[in-house]
Amino acid sequence: MAEPVNSSDAQSRPDDRPNPNEKLVKVFDSEDESEALVVKGLLDSAGIDSDLASASLLQDAFPGMGGMLILAREEDADEARRVIAEGRQSAPDDDVTADIPAIEEPPPKG
Repeated sequence: MAEPVNSSDAQSRPDDRPNPNEKLVKVFDSEDESEALVVKGLLDSAGIDSDLASASLLQDAFPGMGGMLILAREEDADEARRVIAEGRQSAPDDDVTADIPAIEEPPPKG
């Protein structure tokens, strides 16, 4: 037999439904959609809810912006920016190449 639900337990659980009145702030912008998608994934993996939006759709809020914006709840903004900064610091440097010795002459055919 199922146990009765205690109404005080139901009230103490957090409401996971989004609040349409929550203030969202810009935590990241990029001209490159793929970069914005990677950053959104980084925030998702850190447990930070965020929205990815085309800046052209948000010209009223952010005039002159182009590309993609990532918005997060105002209370999560500092943590989101910290996660993004740490992700950039740990990203591999694209200028580094493997040290592979060059062959001066092709090997003889044999």
